[in-house]
Amino acid sequence: MILRSRLGYLFIGVAAAGVLLLSSCATVPETGRSQLLLVSPAQEAQMGAQEFEKLKKTVPISNDPAANAELQRVGRRIAAVAPLPNARWEFVLFDKPGVPNAFCLPGGKVGIYSGILPIARDDAGLATVIGHEVAHAVARHGAERMSESMLIQLGGQLLEQAALGRSPASQAAMQQAYGIGSSLTVALPHSRQQELEADHLGLLYMARAGYDPREALAFWIRFSDYEKKSGGGKQIEFLSTHPLDDQRIRQIEGLLPQAEMEYRKPGPGS
Repeated sequence: MILRSRLGYLFIGVAAAGVLLLSSCATVPETGRSQLLLVSPAQEAQMGAQEFEKLKKTVPISNDPAANAELQRVGRRIAAVAPLPNARWEFVLFDKPGVPNAFCLPGGKVGIYSGILPIARDDAGLATVIGHEVAHAVARHGAERMSESMLIQLGGQLLEQAALGRSPASQAAMQQAYGIGSSLTVALPHSRQQELEADHLGLLYMARAGYDPREALAFWIRFSDYEKKSGGGKQIEFLSTHPLDDQRIRQIEGLLPQAEMEYRKPGPGS
């Protein structure tokens, strides 16, 4: 009776998950990739705004007038061509000289660390960075990661139910194997896929905003050189959240003809 009850709950859980998956499919603009979204745009925007406010209170903000002016100038141009309804775009330059990084939170909250400015060098280089981050918001990668995490958690709960009756050591081993397996086969490959997708969309956005897309290639070559010199270029791809620099560069080279066509069209940056 107990076993039958467990199997019943397991079946109900799997069936509910199937219905949830079928009703939560969406498509990424431009690339057409199917994605699972279990979080509404309003929910993710609220979470993004709350987290961004926390960061602005805990991370120093740059008071460099020229750098801030450049960020706002480039950010506005990229945002003008980004198809994200109801976005509340905000571009903040954080004072982190030794950190060549940037991020975007759901809803249009973009943070740029000052350490990436020497690698960006100019407006076009910065447009490469901002275009990439804005693309994460447009493609709703944050909501997709949250949805993926929810699904993995559900899988862990179903596994826990299925493992009832086994020894504690056996249950722990199953959960550990599930955690490692879901990370290596789902979470990390998906993260790398999102990064390449953001490169793709970002290249189109910078071109549509009037920035020469060939400068994106130059930026990623500079970034790769920086990584190698700083010792950060020795990646093991299947353990990384980001694709190899060489892979990113090859993809951009392949996308340049399409991006250059967009660049030659009349647009906001013309």
